[in-house]
Amino acid sequence: MENILELIGREKQLFQEDVSTHEEQLSYIVSSSSFLVLGGAGSIGQAVTKEIFKRNPKKLHVVDISENNMVELVRDIRSSMGYIEGDFQTFALDIGSIEYDAFIEADGKYDYVLNLSALKHVRSEKDPFTLMRMIDVNIFNTDKTLQQAIDKGSKKYFCVSTDKTANPVNMMGASKRIMEMFLMRKNLHIDISTARFANVAFSDGSLLHGFNQRLAKSQPIVAPNDIKRYFVTPQESGELCLMSCVFGENRDIFFPKLSEELHLITFAEIAVKYLKERGFEAFTCKDEDEARNFFIQNSKLKTQKDGLVCLLAVIPLGRKILKSFLQKMRHWIWLVSTILV
Repeated sequence: MENILELIGREKQLFQEDVSTHEEQLSYIVSSSSFLVLGGAGSIGQAVTKEIFKRNPKKLHVVDISENNMVELVRDIRSSMGYIEGDFQTFALDIGSIEYDAFIEADGKYDYVLNLSALKHVRSEKDPFTLMRMIDVNIFNTDKTLQQAIDKGSKKYFCVSTDKTANPVNMMGASKRIMEMFLMRKNLHIDISTARFANVAFSDGSLLHGFNQRLAKSQPIVAPNDIKRYFVTPQESGELCLMSCVFGENRDIFFPKLSEELHLITFAEIAVKYLKERGFEAFTCKDEDEARNFFIQNSKLKTQKDGLVCLLAVIPLGRKILKSFLQKMRHWIWLVSTILV
């Protein structure tokens, strides 16, 4: 989507000046280095892969469990950026599997290892079986791939974190907090950096991504009206992760600098803009039941060519207003850095 910035209430890219200032150094480091991207077919992983690819790395290997998303990533890169001289390959592997271990044993020589794999949805902790997998992916797979990077002599290990590690109130945030602790305990053996940020606009599985799915299926869009969030674009998430990986010092945590430029905005406001851009008028309902019943009783509205109507179920959820990236009233045992100064 070309107009994500407008939808989320901003006019310019968040890290535009930083990337421009350091582009020469960034391009030089990337073009002379080899990279392994884990979880590279997710929304953030794809963004990171593209940021690396366009700077012509010597070697770029991408691993993800989703074969279909990996195919789309390659098609997207080929269609938009073409080819590079370096070694670019993708591997449909589960990083917790013995096949992945064999893959690392066969080569494993990378300057930088970036881990973007994660189970990120809070709903995934509602049953014990998925919760066990969340712990396995977010903590134990990270610890395993970190040790493999150490054993193979990599110079840097980067792992994406989340804002939910600050005063975690759910297992997803707690698992990422523990993951950060696991990372830091091995910082004497390899340089480590991470990045924390929250909502990547229209990333796979996000509420905003759900707008696309609901509209395609002629279903009501649900958007809470009492929650304000700031968002980063997929490109910004890729830039933040790559700059943390390349420029971050050992034990640094990068995160977006909170400022008025981030334009906090509610999901409902984004939904109204989103629908208007697509030629729809938003009809606000108090809840999902009213929206579904309205669609059933007024089915012709879905197919009108003029004055199209899409239903917007606006609901209060009572969650926290502003994301927090730093624990308060706590002593930190590692340094915290920001890109913006």
